[in-house]
Amino acid sequence: MDERLRFVARLLEGEAMSDVCGEFGISRKTGYKIFDRCKEHGLEALSDRSRRPVRYATINCRRRSKASSSTASAKSRLVRAALISH
Repeated sequence: MDERLRFVARLLEGEAMSDVCGEFGISRKTGYKIFDRCKEHGLEALSDRSRRPVRYATINCRRRSKASSSTASAKSRLVRAALISH
């Protein structure tokens, strides 16, 4: 966080983004990302963020379970229909 704070401070002092990014060894895209987060969310935005992926797998599992339960319902209806017709 200290390094990001120094980075943002130098930008606020008027130094050029490309010069500051070059000295810190980051791309301009990353520099703008850090600077924009700081402007939008304040100093707490400069702390490390989790790299944990968003858990979309849970949603897919729920969809699968709903799909399998609807498939099971359809199969049981077909079996009942077949039993009733005989």
